Amino acid sequence: MLGPDFPFMYDDWITHPAGVGRLPKDALGTPVAVIGGGVSGLVAAYELMRLGLRPVLYEAEQIGGRMRSAPFENRPDVTAELGAMRFPSSATTLHHYVNLVGLETRPFPNPLTAASGSTVIDVGGLQTYARDAGDLPDVYQEVGMAWDKAVQESAEFYAMNDAIRRRDTTAIKAIWNPLVRALDDQSFYGFIAGSPYFQSFRHREIFGQVGFGAGGWDTDFPNSMLEILRVIYTGAEDDHQLIVGGSQQLPERLWRLAPDDIAHWPAGTSLEALHGGAPRGSVARIERAARGITVHESKGGARTYPAAVFTPHKRTLITNVRCAGHLLPGPVWSAVERSHYMGSSKLFVLVDRPFWRARDERTGREVMSTTLTDRMPRGVYLFDDGPDRPGVMCLSYTWNDDSLKMAPLTAEERLDAVLEALADIYPDVDIRSRIIAPPRTITWETEPRFMGAFKSNLPGHYRYQRRLFTHFMQDEMPRHHRGLFLAGDDVSWTAGFAEGAVTTGLNAVWGVVNHLGGGTPPGNPGPGDLFHELAPVELPDA
Repeated sequence: MLGPDFPFMYDDWITHPAGVGRLPKDALGTPVAVIGGGVSGLVAAYELMRLGLRPVLYEAEQIGGRMRSAPFENRPDVTAELGAMRFPSSATTLHHYVNLVGLETRPFPNPLTAASGSTVIDVGGLQTYARDAGDLPDVYQEVGMAWDKAVQESAEFYAMNDAIRRRDTTAIKAIWNPLVRALDDQSFYGFIAGSPYFQSFRHREIFGQVGFGAGGWDTDFPNSMLEILRVIYTGAEDDHQLIVGGSQQLPERLWRLAPDDIAHWPAGTSLEALHGGAPRGSVARIERAARGITVHESKGGARTYPAAVFTPHKRTLITNVRCAGHLLPGPVWSAVERSHYMGSSKLFVLVDRPFWRARDERTGREVMSTTLTDRMPRGVYLFDDGPDRPGVMCLSYTWNDDSLKMAPLTAEERLDAVLEALADIYPDVDIRSRIIAPPRTITWETEPRFMGAFKSNLPGHYRYQRRLFTHFMQDEMPRHHRGLFLAGDDVSWTAGFAEGAVTTGLNAVWGVVNHLGGGTPPGNPGPGDLFHELAPVELPDA
């Protein structure tokens, strides 16, 4: 996911044999606060420890953040992916850590892929069965071609895709920077509605329901078109993988992993060992002090650090964590306040076996398929671990307004409503009789420490996003604004993807090392060293 805004090659940087940084001897062992135990916080803490610092992790709930793999009742060996569940192969920095901790991946059963086997598209009460995109009726082919033509003619898709594959940063910036200026104020819907290839409302409606890649995109229609281009340019909607056994294993294993090449600390040191087995608890307040950043815990007690990394959703700085206004520069505070987050709900059930693989004697088709619908469930995904193992069904995956329909309902009420809708699509399938455990469900916008699934910029938000992303570059800031580094996927240019959480965590690592008087080794410059060469284009405010 070599993003066009800041095309730095993080995967090369972290795998370079010289390492990612060096610190003065008197800085070794220095404690650094890392707030948030999601994948961004764990990557930052792991790399800071590897460099010889002492990260102190604060986590209010459980290690994992939105990598939350929840076991079913009485079946701890089977999980529902309530948060992150599909990871593009182009997320090479993320996959470095997946491989580092020894996790296995396999293709995710997205619509119209070999991993799903078959797909049913239900729009306006009419069902279409397909094994791949070539099986779809002509109107769907027309919509697909309209999208291809729109992004090629108005956004140079093929040229950008080629430049990213070649890692030609000069070509990437030459294409992208003018597009930022041209499209910052353009919504996704405005882009397609203004295209000569989408003049038919029916085409726009089908595109919204079925979309491209992982499914429908109409809930993204109000968002900035730049957000969508970043996704398709970087292959973020293609070739998804799932993590076998659950994605939460990644941050949990980083917590326990003892690096082979660790500075300062004795062999066998892990984050878990440095913390005596458990991270510190939730943070009630963050404030600046004469000697750095003071972190107050909810249960009482405070400690001042020369540097700190903040990885949770940035809106929690407004709602959950008390902090003085001078904690961040004024323009960065404005960016935090204006950030727009998308909501999302999921509903999972555990069934006795993957019964959907059985064939309907009348049609010869599977009795049930991966499903995209314009009704309440929106997306249905089926997970098969073999004929002798229970099956997991994601019966509903919704966003924004569709998610809000779920928010007031209990788990059982959600299940009733979704099963009623699916009965119209699969009238001969009795899903309820197969369920062997209570449903697992979540609505991220009602989770008090998240209040949304992920950030997605609205038209005109590019300047805000740039302020958040570039916050790790602090040499030109007044001294009273240095030392606190923002990280997490909502700081990245591709919010909602774990790759962005990982790479902004690495930006913060570079920032901390630089702040403490260290630097990168010769021959392996970091994101801050190449910042001015690769910097996101700056739009004027006046």
